[in-house]
Amino acid sequence: MDNKIKLNIKDLAEEDRPREKMLLKGVSALSDAELLGILLGSGNKNETAVELAQRILHSVSNNLNNLGKLEIKDLIKNFNGVGEAKAITITAALELGKRRKLSETVVQPQITNSQDAYNIFHPILADLRHEEMWILLLNRANKVIKKIQVSKGGVSGTVVDIRMIMKEAIENLASAMILCHNHPSGNVNPSGEDNTITQRLKEAGSIMEIQLLDHIIVCDHSYYSYMDKGKL
Repeated sequence: MDNKIKLNIKDLAEEDRPREKMLLKGVSALSDAELLGILLGSGNKNETAVELAQRILHSVSNNLNNLGKLEIKDLIKNFNGVGEAKAITITAALELGKRRKLSETVVQPQITNSQDAYNIFHPILADLRHEEMWILLLNRANKVIKKIQVSKGGVSGTVVDIRMIMKEAIENLASAMILCHNHPSGNVNPSGEDNTITQRLKEAGSIMEIQLLDHIIVCDHSYYSYMDKGKL
């Protein structure tokens, strides 16, 4: 017979409770599970909030990017103790983290290499289950003027209107541009259609003296740069 006594968070030493630990040692001292446990607030009859958080994180290989891909309905369905309110709280917190990263890119808006462009678009595109195409418009100093979504498609592709991209570039007085889209499949290599779009936009930009500097394909942990590969 298992005589193990089940502890609630309140039964733990004060320095081991997530909220108290944060106040005592600072937020950086908390593990991902403890931070998630604070968002959950409570667990279920068999698990503390932190134990439930550990199980949720384990299901996504302890990867916060993977956690960001779970939908509200997934959290409710798969984890006992997670109702609609908790699922919404988790999703909202992850979205805030994404938006914070987006805000930070504004501090250094000059593009000097493909990594700079990838850092801007990864928070926007990496978690999506469908393809989106974006354009980054730059001035003569390669500083960001504007980033614009130019198309939204399905799992395996999206339709791009070169004329609309050029219209945005001209209206915003751009001197250069970077095209970017995601591959939800995780395959970072460009398709034949990707190559065609890149060539057409390069040619259109050349006519209007708006240089296409790069085309970035974003995946979870990697990216493809036409410029780095010598294809522009």
